[in-house]
Amino acid sequence: MAMVIIGVGILAFVDAHGAFMRSNNWSSQAATGMLLANEVREFSRHMSRHDPVTGLTLQGSGMSAVLTGWGAESGEIAVDDLDDLDDLDGMVFGAGGNFVGPIDGFGGIVPAIDLQGNLILDDAMNIVPLAGWRQLVSVEKIDPYNFGQTRADSYEQDASGQLPRIRVDSFPIRVTVVVDFTPDGVSQPEEITRLTWIIPP
Repeated sequence: MAMVIIGVGILAFVDAHGAFMRSNNWSSQAATGMLLANEVREFSRHMSRHDPVTGLTLQGSGMSAVLTGWGAESGEIAVDDLDDLDDLDGMVFGAGGNFVGPIDGFGGIVPAIDLQGNLILDDAMNIVPLAGWRQLVSVEKIDPYNFGQTRADSYEQDASGQLPRIRVDSFPIRVTVVVDFTPDGVSQPEEITRLTWIIPP
């Protein structure tokens, strides 16, 4: 009888310990995910909405109009080259993405750190990025009267009734950062954090 009681107690302890470890692991991942999402927000904080040189324009008219200026411009091949919010649309910072990452608020790589708090370096003495983490960014134009409604990148609003004309470059912008994590030995990433904010026109 004593052995049964001791066995049940040990099983309960092991189960409680496992639950604690899972909870602790999730809270650590959630904190890291929110930190990485806010790093992208900080990185974009001083960016203009559209390219300060080329702007965002429609060439032509009607159905044949062509949008120019949305997304990264030619020659913007490094993180430091990204200089406006629409450059970030579709960008992925991390494994399999557009740039090495995850990135911090200055555009630098968030490094992996060992248990002693030292940077982990590869054989060429380069910083090893924080493994398994990615930051996925989307940028959308939204309706100024209904923030839940997205508009096409090339959408312009014609004046009608009491509504004024809104140029292609004068809409609010919604930026969304999704941070996901792929643990070792797992093939599919898991979304950890989603952060969204709106930039007024």
